[in-house]
Amino acid sequence: MAQTTQGQELAPLEIPITRTLIVSGAIASRDYQDVHHDAELARAKGSPDIFMNILTTNGLVGRYVTDHFGPTAVLRKVAIRLGAPNYPGDTMVLSGTVEQVETTPEGATAAVRIVGTNGIGNHVTGTVTVTIPVGPVGPVGPVGPEEQERHERPEGAPA
Repeated sequence: MAQTTQGQELAPLEIPITRTLIVSGAIASRDYQDVHHDAELARAKGSPDIFMNILTTNGLVGRYVTDHFGPTAVLRKVAIRLGAPNYPGDTMVLSGTVEQVETTPEGATAAVRIVGTNGIGNHVTGTVTVTIPVGPVGPVGPVGPEEQERHERPEGAPA
């Protein structure tokens, strides 16, 4: 497990906000509200354009955290709040800071403060709780010492 410490900053991630991202995120999350895919109807409702839904933002926040902590990281809680809308043509920059770390023999659990900004202001703020297990990664997650030994032993070698 990589060292995770309180105060550690995650590298920022720039995400271009495209119409395709907004519409595909809404469709993937079965959010068929017209403001997420129909610019004309979004304008009729007072928005300058279509805008990203919260479920797409939630997924991007999860991706940001698991990209940083690795493939064995498990999201335990994602608590976010939306602010300024993400409109097509803008860029959202996600940044994060580890606020708290609890270490156990099995790994660590970290609380990460997340902020996603765009050209208008803060699009998303919140906290993500993630568990980072100790040990090598197996086919479906961390493996114990016996399993690790079996993976390292050449085929046909005695146990």
